[in-house]
Amino acid sequence: MAPITEDPTEYTKKDFMSDQTIRWCPGCGDYSILSQVQTVFAGLGIPREKFAIISGIGCSSRFPYYMNTYGFHTIHGRAPAFATGLKLANPELSVWVITGDGDALSIGGNHFIHLLRRNVNLQILLFNNRIYGLTKGQYSPTSEAGKKTKSTPMGSVDHPFEPCAVALGAEATFVGRTVDIFVKEQRDLLEEAHKHTGTSFVEIFQNCNIFNDNAFTAVTDRKTRGSATLMLQHGEPMIYGDKDGPEMGLRLNADLELEPFEVTDENRDQVLKHNEKSLVLATLLVRMRPPMPVAFGVIYRVDRPTYDAGVLAQVEKAQSAPNAGDLARLLKGRNTWTVAPNKGA
Repeated sequence: MAPITEDPTEYTKKDFMSDQTIRWCPGCGDYSILSQVQTVFAGLGIPREKFAIISGIGCSSRFPYYMNTYGFHTIHGRAPAFATGLKLANPELSVWVITGDGDALSIGGNHFIHLLRRNVNLQILLFNNRIYGLTKGQYSPTSEAGKKTKSTPMGSVDHPFEPCAVALGAEATFVGRTVDIFVKEQRDLLEEAHKHTGTSFVEIFQNCNIFNDNAFTAVTDRKTRGSATLMLQHGEPMIYGDKDGPEMGLRLNADLELEPFEVTDENRDQVLKHNEKSLVLATLLVRMRPPMPVAFGVIYRVDRPTYDAGVLAQVEKAQSAPNAGDLARLLKGRNTWTVAPNKGA
């Protein structure tokens, strides 16, 4: 499979900004994500015509209009299918799927999990605001239980999806999480996702200030951020905490569950180190609930053969066979058959 062509041209963020008027609500977290993606793309050394942005339906799915690259605004939940076909048809493209929690995990759930298990060499960015924003505030598959919305005035009785847990269950080979306003961390994660060969899944906490404002205040407020976030680094101890508070760490207890504890010089060796190749650890990390911190960064990353490489290898093998098919020869050939009339008719 041909690699994505790098370009010696030096691009800037402005090169990836389209001339379209951005139609998101003022203050929407999508603006920040758009800015970071444009900045990261400029630094990848890839020509603009080698990028393709594929989206479904939702506020996030306006994304292709605002990127000065190729793009395709498709139909609800089906962006993974379009993206897979595009990657197979043109392996040199850097394909990015932009989706939301409703688009990917509700109507598009089936397409989403099969893209992950196939391990197509592309990136998925899932904007999770825990609400349906485009259709004006109904609860979504990631809305918390008890959520009161226009479609659940008495509170949702649904148990929510954990997007990263779904991705791990579908055997994704790259799973990461970030926040719309975490600028540096978001850029670093997007770059790591691009480097990965296979399907890279990145969940982005995205604030919808109109229909679900402050959904992620605990991890974004500077007063609580330290104790509410765990920034992962492969091979490094999983330590977190507020500047003015105690240093906290994670360890395994007797029930094989992660538990927080105050770190001292005497017990520092009990702090677990992050291993991004451990599926067991990744599963524990993505299911942490308050008062446990939320894990951010590269949560899980392993190597596995990609679907597109396998398909293209089969095509190449079939085309190189001595008896390779020739459609023109087949149509002009003498192998014909006669359909006899049905005598009982």
